[in-house]
Amino acid sequence: MIYEKLEDLKENVHKAMECHEGQSHRIKDAAAWRGTLTDDVVQTAVFAADPRVRGRARFVLKNAAKASGIELASIHDLYSAMGRGDAGSFTVPAMNLRGLSYDTARAFFRAAKKTACGAFIFEIAKSEMQYTSQRPHEYVTVMLAAGLREGFAGPLFIQGDHFQASAKGYFADAGKEIDGLKKLIQESLSAGFFNIDIDSSTLVVLERPDVPSQQRDNADVCAALTRFIREHEPNGTVVSVGGEIGEVGGHNSTVEEFLAFMGEYQKDLGSQVGIRKISVQTGTSHGGVVLPDGSIAKVKLDFEVLSKISKAARERFGMGGTVQHGASTLPDELFHKFPENGACEVHLATGFQNMVFDHPALPADFKEHVYGHIKGAFAKERKEGETEEQFLYKTRKKGFGDPMKKDWWGLSEGLRAEIGDALEKKFVFLIEQLGVRDSKAAVVKFVKPSPPQPDLAAEEAACGAKPEMKADDNPRAD
Repeated sequence: MIYEKLEDLKENVHKAMECHEGQSHRIKDAAAWRGTLTDDVVQTAVFAADPRVRGRARFVLKNAAKASGIELASIHDLYSAMGRGDAGSFTVPAMNLRGLSYDTARAFFRAAKKTACGAFIFEIAKSEMQYTSQRPHEYVTVMLAAGLREGFAGPLFIQGDHFQASAKGYFADAGKEIDGLKKLIQESLSAGFFNIDIDSSTLVVLERPDVPSQQRDNADVCAALTRFIREHEPNGTVVSVGGEIGEVGGHNSTVEEFLAFMGEYQKDLGSQVGIRKISVQTGTSHGGVVLPDGSIAKVKLDFEVLSKISKAARERFGMGGTVQHGASTLPDELFHKFPENGACEVHLATGFQNMVFDHPALPADFKEHVYGHIKGAFAKERKEGETEEQFLYKTRKKGFGDPMKKDWWGLSEGLRAEIGDALEKKFVFLIEQLGVRDSKAAVVKFVKPSPPQPDLAAEEAACGAKPEMKADDNPRAD
């Protein structure tokens, strides 16, 4: 249910938690938060009509999660420990949850608890925020609510993925393009994204005569945004920052490119703390290459790229290693190779989306309802010669956002549970293959979260609520 009135929200929350404005909160009934109370409050946080009610619900959930031992955190120190060789060898799964986000995150938390996995990331890309209708404050709230619902406790890493510069926009007006990214970074830091991947690899110009000049704009922008993050990160938190040298879908990255990038980056960065991971291109593409029948073509992934660049990153710069994008549609038998080849992080998205869309229990009429919206709203994105299967596969990720979003959340509890069970099994498999079983011990050892207290005004503002006018602000007040 959705609480549409502030009084109803407060009344039900008060039964389970003592609330003190601007102070710490105390859980009175932990079992209530592991039940339908959290379901109701998170739906209110996403869908309540009144922005002030939505903001209050988000504030409540952030406080309830914090009081229950869930701390928003940066993975920076864990990757630094990996760079020193102190934290073992594993690959952290970073999962982009585009739709059914609450249920999917709950499924992962169940898998994490079963396997004592603490090294995992929930993330969302700049582009996904738009087409899935999930801005940072909402996304963080939903992830925290899922952890609260499943009784998770410990550091929780939430990441801004592909904070990407547009080459067209940058080379036309660099200042305007960078200002837009800075605004997104500020919004994300305010929400609790303490992990941010800067993607300025779009600015690499391969036509230039030498590798350092090819990487120069990429490095300049990455350094400038790293400095901006350091200037605005919360006290006590070193935000984990990642860079990227090869755009996914482009030519495979090389050690020479990485070293050229780092040379330019460090010159521009100055004395600030730099990146702790580097995204590279190994032969994958986001979502895979779609064949005319809608299936995914097999790709030839070059694991040597990961191995060689990770080795250089750790030995030369103390970084955690390389990051692999576009991996979720790869064959299951390849995932164990990521930790074997030094990848510190792997990004996974489309595979989970496919499990939701293609689950046999998803009603055919509901799927056609979503596809009908896609065919109408995104018809202009269909390329000449593209089959309907190719178009729908490529575009169905946009069927999770408004106006379909509430319909997905409104699927029956039983159906969502059935999909969640399938996802949970997949998550357990990935945890095993990526070597992050029992990684909670390393996370607790190296990560010491110090997040700021939840901010009611910030949550309300993110929902579009206007600040409440005080009596002395009203020129007509006596």
